[in-house]
Amino acid sequence: MKYLLALLTVLALIQPAMAQNALPQTFLDGKSVILISNSPQARPLLSWEALAHEFHPALVSTGGDPIAYYELESVVISEEVQAGFATMFSKRMVSSIVILTRKANGSVTLNIGPFSNNKSMVPTNGMWSMEAGSIQQLNETMTVIGQSIKSKNLMVLEVPEFPSGANATASAAQRYLNRNPLNLDIFKLGIPLSGSAGESGYLNTFRYDLLGKSEESVLAEQNAEKNGLQAIFSQSYPHQVEFLTTPKTDAALISERVQFVLMRVEAREADLMENMGLATDSLTDGDRIVVKYYIRFLVRNELYIGLVWDADPDWRKSLENFLNNLKIK
Repeated sequence: MKYLLALLTVLALIQPAMAQNALPQTFLDGKSVILISNSPQARPLLSWEALAHEFHPALVSTGGDPIAYYELESVVISEEVQAGFATMFSKRMVSSIVILTRKANGSVTLNIGPFSNNKSMVPTNGMWSMEAGSIQQLNETMTVIGQSIKSKNLMVLEVPEFPSGANATASAAQRYLNRNPLNLDIFKLGIPLSGSAGESGYLNTFRYDLLGKSEESVLAEQNAEKNGLQAIFSQSYPHQVEFLTTPKTDAALISERVQFVLMRVEAREADLMENMGLATDSLTDGDRIVVKYYIRFLVRNELYIGLVWDADPDWRKSLENFLNNLKIK
């Protein structure tokens, strides 16, 4: 009877699509890195590290070999940092990426996919996934699933590990240029709207505040964002722009004469400056959350942050500052 009740619980919690597909073989026969996005509004209040400790035994019992846990937001802070982490994972011969998202209502979503061995991290479709009302329900379901699975992973870690990501952020810092790009008057500047950052931006959609948003909601937010951006660009940017509403490869953008792309990051100011190779001695409050814009030159993959540090908590003010500073010779 106990087994029957557990089985019924599994059937109730597993998504129909997942019920027809086994766990990825890369997960059952190789190392996994786990990325956690944890809403600060979820109750009971748990840090993302505490959530990792809660989840680890169930993941191991399902046949996984989790070798490292990271906060998702620290990995997707910028495309360059994400690429640095991807290089680290490749060196450690990671075969799967596991993403655990805990939303504000306490529900959790688990996604597992093969590691792409590049900065996109995961494929844009075909991810194995399941949902549960809480981390406890997810753990119970995973444990039951593990009873019928044969894994080739042996000698796995008994407790979660949290390696440093310093190497990833350090390699990213070397690519930022403290100057303005040339030829903005010749080629179009691409402006990605929410949800259109390209293949590497797909990983960002697993954040607790983005996962599960409907296409209608995304389009509505894009329209509102576009209206705000158009107003600023019409006043402060005299050259051609193109709003990007869907992910496109660099090659596709270049073929459409978009050689520059406006990039946006949001994080603690001290973290951003260090990530971009700048000194933080002059900061009075390095913990404040700011938005910083910069331009990526697609042809040479160069990153231009401008001659002046112009980040601001208000994205509109930050963008106005950046566009005005582009005029500095």
